[in-house]
Amino acid sequence: MSLEYNKENIPLAKSLRKNATPQENRLWYDFLAKYKPRFQRQKAIGNFIADFYCHKARLVIEIDGSQHYSDAGLTHDAFRTEILEGYKLKVIRFSNKDINENFRSVCEYIDLIVKGSLSEGAGICKAND
Repeated sequence: MSLEYNKENIPLAKSLRKNATPQENRLWYDFLAKYKPRFQRQKAIGNFIADFYCHKARLVIEIDGSQHYSDAGLTHDAFRTEILEGYKLKVIRFSNKDINENFRSVCEYIDLIVKGSLSEGAGICKAND
């Protein structure tokens, strides 16, 4: 089942992939790019673009820079999370600091969430096989 998306967001998603933050690149190239099940970068979902998305685990991963911690950023992120959860997706967030200082723990947590999601879904596949 494909998720609906706004076609007008595709050029922006491509641009965001080309201009990823150092933290997004680290998570992608040092962990998610070869992770099984497959993740996508800068995935258009509804009217939003998720930093990372795994269809099989129905998981969105967001990497938050400092702008996300302002009042406006927190409000927007809460709204965005509510909409994405309406698609029956789980949204998890990490700060740039988490990626920079606790990278291994971030990866272990993602792996735990993916494996938990897959086991709830009748164990269709296993992560990291």
